[in-house]
Amino acid sequence: MNLRDLQRGFIGYLLEEPSEIPVAVNGDAGPGLAVYHNAYSAQLVDSLKDSYERLWAWLGDDGFEQAARHHIAQHPPHSWTLGDYGKDFADTIEALYPEDPEVAEIAALDWALRRAFDGPNADAFDPQRLAEVDWDDAVIEFVPTLDLLPVRTNCGAIWNAIAAGEDVPGAEMLPEPGWIRVWRVDLQPHFATIEQTEMGAIQLAVSGLSFARLCDRLSEENGLENAVEAAGGYLGSWLQDGLIADIR
Repeated sequence: MNLRDLQRGFIGYLLEEPSEIPVAVNGDAGPGLAVYHNAYSAQLVDSLKDSYERLWAWLGDDGFEQAARHHIAQHPPHSWTLGDYGKDFADTIEALYPEDPEVAEIAALDWALRRAFDGPNADAFDPQRLAEVDWDDAVIEFVPTLDLLPVRTNCGAIWNAIAAGEDVPGAEMLPEPGWIRVWRVDLQPHFATIEQTEMGAIQLAVSGLSFARLCDRLSEENGLENAVEAAGGYLGSWLQDGLIADIR
């Protein structure tokens, strides 16, 4: 067995794939290999538990352990830091629980909040500067940790109840598909469930459309009076929530 085959065999052994490693090394190394194998898997499971704490609570110890080990076998780590491991775990969960969409959505929310916590810093826009803004040309710049997640279930309510140690509601489908916006203020990640219209407004702003043009687009879809009310409400909410980094 050459070095390349030995390395591949060792990786296969760690991932519980058929491997000749146990017979390719000195017999005295067997116990050490077993320790390394168990430590490798356990560390990755613990890493997933740390990143997906609410999913862990929702699935329970056994359910999460099975899902985690399935993911580990299919997706070995490739980054130098364990903080990056698990970015595809929500996809694994979706494949494992196709009839329970809330499970994958809880996983996606867990990961988005963790990424927001680790994301770049940005100060929130000071509302006292609003008087300086030329609203005809103003463009809104959101904090870099902003993320948008499509949802069909009450995963946000489930996540909040688990985090607060309250009675956890059963999974329910939303009356209409919605979105969750995730962001960070100082060192604290936040999320809020929003409707399709607000998501569309955020996407228009992210695309670089001016606030005035954004209002025009909303009026085309919802009428002028409703558009003015909606745009003002969104702007106030974004400012209050610390979602805006700058208005230029």
